[in-house]
Amino acid sequence: MNNKKLLHINIREFLKYKFLNSLFLGVSVGSIFTVYGPIEPSVYSLGGIALAFGMLGVAKLYSKILNRDYFYKISLFVEIVTLTMVSYFLLFSYNYMSALVMYGGYQLTFTFGSYLIRAETLFLKKTLFLEKVDVAKQAGYLLGMLFSYLFYKFLELFLEIFDKQAQVYTLHFLLLAIEILIIIYLTQAFKGKK
Repeated sequence: MNNKKLLHINIREFLKYKFLNSLFLGVSVGSIFTVYGPIEPSVYSLGGIALAFGMLGVAKLYSKILNRDYFYKISLFVEIVTLTMVSYFLLFSYNYMSALVMYGGYQLTFTFGSYLIRAETLFLKKTLFLEKVDVAKQAGYLLGMLFSYLFYKFLELFLEIFDKQAQVYTLHFLLLAIEILIIIYLTQAFKGKK
């Protein structure tokens, strides 16, 4: 008899996680152009090649990792990488190394993108759950973009911060808070079940 606990996905908490995950993306999407400023264009080519090989490697492992346990572990890994990147940027601000860390970190998280979408579809199964997840993701993304726009305007109009780098740096404090919430809801979304 196997006493290992099977992971169960709590759809209510999973929806909160997906909403916040997409909110993070929407808030951060405009900031990458400023953060990546010091990187030369050739690095993007190398990064794209590395990403393609990484995604190929992950796809080759599907027979071993396409289960709920790895779905949770890989999701958590991706969020911890993101938390580390945001923290690194807040500690070291703008320089070539922080731009590379941010770019490399995002490429690493993108490596698991196809896997996470496939696993999500496989384990949520019900059309209604998939619909709710996609609605939560789109709502989070749209709200995130709107919020980032209003945040930048607030910095300009009320705090008189016009420097793009200062604006993006300030935004990363918000991203740090969102990422912490993402990890909390992710861990709550996956519960052990006998």
